[in-house]
Amino acid sequence: MIRFRFVEDHHDAWGVKRICRVLEISRSSFYAWRAGRPAAEARAREEDVLAGEIAEIHRDSMGAYGVPRVHATLRRSGRAVNRKKVERIMRERRIRGITRRRRRSLTKADTTAAPAPDLIARDFTAKRPGTRLVGDITYLPTAQGWYYLATAIDLATREVLGWSMADHHRADLVIDALRMAHARGDLEEDCIFHSDRGSEYTSREFRSEIHKLTMRQSMGRVGTCYDNAAAESFFAILKAEIGTEVWLSKQAARADVFTFIEVNYNRRRLRKDPELGYVTPLEARLRYSPHTTLAA
Repeated sequence: MIRFRFVEDHHDAWGVKRICRVLEISRSSFYAWRAGRPAAEARAREEDVLAGEIAEIHRDSMGAYGVPRVHATLRRSGRAVNRKKVERIMRERRIRGITRRRRRSLTKADTTAAPAPDLIARDFTAKRPGTRLVGDITYLPTAQGWYYLATAIDLATREVLGWSMADHHRADLVIDALRMAHARGDLEEDCIFHSDRGSEYTSREFRSEIHKLTMRQSMGRVGTCYDNAAAESFFAILKAEIGTEVWLSKQAARADVFTFIEVNYNRRRLRKDPELGYVTPLEARLRYSPHTTLAA
């Protein structure tokens, strides 16, 4: 193509025949290339437009989306585009999704408390919302000290139904997250809540709340992160996609977490559901339970 372009740029001075002979290319090939240039330039312009749309989707996801979710977002907007083309454009223009980083566990088991049985057994699926939840705690570093976040996530939709933040990680933190999930999640009686064996979850206060809400408690083994992988996976997503590593204040951390969970994750972030395809957690809950009344 470089040689064809050279012929195009200099044929007025030296003639097509002479240049093609010197460059050892056929005139028919050059004329075929010239005839196809308008179409090729039109395709290049269309690709530039698509690349702009891809970059905007990537930017709106705070740099989180890789090829699968960018492609799914394009398809949801009515853009019929081949996934391999999206992959090529993102590779050529160095548009990459975020790679999650490992997090340090906060789990401190209470060796004096009897653990609940493992009712999940690493099967992080659910046939319908409101039947199986997972929960965990993580820490957020701020200039004012550690700030802790507890969550309660529905395994059917991966929606964060309940969450709470505090400057401690005592039982009250996880109880508040559980109560929020119960209030907004339309949980069924005997709904399972699964966690690790941290002292917050084995406490008398938390177990009393589980009983009061007619739920069943489940726990993984000590020191085995894979037994609560779905809950830990959410924190990996949050810390990778939220961007901030150290907040200036606890208030700033709370504001960012609220925006991430309630605006970006639950309502905008696409996830591939085995039955529904690429949907947001909130859309999944609506489709599984079309008569659900959503909390504000």
